Amino acid sequence: MTEPQEIEEADLLHHGDAEVGDGLEDFAVNVRSNTPPEWLATRLRASIADLAAYPDPGAARCAVARRHSRAVDEVLLTAGAAEAFVLLARVLEPRRAVVVHPQFTEPEAALRAAGHEVERVVLDKDFTLDPEAVPADADLVMIGNPTNPTSVLHPEAAVAALARPGRTVVVDEAFMDCVPGEPESLAGVPGPGLVVIRSLTKTWGLAGLRAGYLLAEAKLTARLAAAQPLWALSTPALVAIEACCEPDALNEAEQWAIELGEERSRLATELTSRGVYVVPGARASFLCLRVPDGLGIRALLRQRGYAVRRGDTFPGLGPDWLRVAVRDRASNNALLEVLSDLGI
Repeated sequence: MTEPQEIEEADLLHHGDAEVGDGLEDFAVNVRSNTPPEWLATRLRASIADLAAYPDPGAARCAVARRHSRAVDEVLLTAGAAEAFVLLARVLEPRRAVVVHPQFTEPEAALRAAGHEVERVVLDKDFTLDPEAVPADADLVMIGNPTNPTSVLHPEAAVAALARPGRTVVVDEAFMDCVPGEPESLAGVPGPGLVVIRSLTKTWGLAGLRAGYLLAEAKLTARLAAAQPLWALSTPALVAIEACCEPDALNEAEQWAIELGEERSRLATELTSRGVYVVPGARASFLCLRVPDGLGIRALLRQRGYAVRRGDTFPGLGPDWLRVAVRDRASNNALLEVLSDLGI
């Protein structure tokens, strides 16, 4: 049964980048392969010529507002989604903060670092959201959609049902552009207490640039902006945000999401046929798997040159869980061959 959980110590600061290196094939980090695309890299290289001037976020902020049909003052540009979580943790003063798990651990880590007590609602086996499982008096709720690491896409109506007077609902949509058409997104739905966080890292290969944004009521974005350092985003990051909101970029992302979905379904079907439990309904750029002795399998894969993400650092999962990024067909087939050699 889905219910609030007491906090247990977990390595909330462990992320997929810690799994890669030493020539390993990367199935641990959820960044799209072969990115940034050359047209974007060209724009970024050209932006270096303007580094003598202080960065001006105006054009990028307007581009995000147009992309989501929001007012400009409802947009806050951030150094990736991680900065958004930190700003929220520092500015908000929740009486009862709840994080819906399993999910990306940075929201909880940011809250705890800011001195807030955090309560967990841990979802059941297939990790579907029951809004009624969240305590009625929670005044801050954080949830991912699609959720990292489960790849579950919650219905818009279920996430929206979390909203109520006096409550702030923060929805991490860092992987929403993996979903063709983004039908369950709340990014274009202004509402009191609703905060949506987006990232350019995954689709466009910009983890090293730190580019993202937050959408919320104007009065909240103003409070968050006041807590943000001056010139928080570099000129190249601002150029990237503006470029990735253009129609051609959105069309490219949509086509990638369609192709990703086809390969993800194929990989999930192949793994399921081998007796691996794959969290159903995956919609992001990764699969969440449960295999006996997942940590042992992870270690054996590393010996064979493959890095996958351990699942036991996510609250609500354990040592039998792994997260595996979906790559191109040839790369996925190579991983499947290695798993076959390991008896999977």
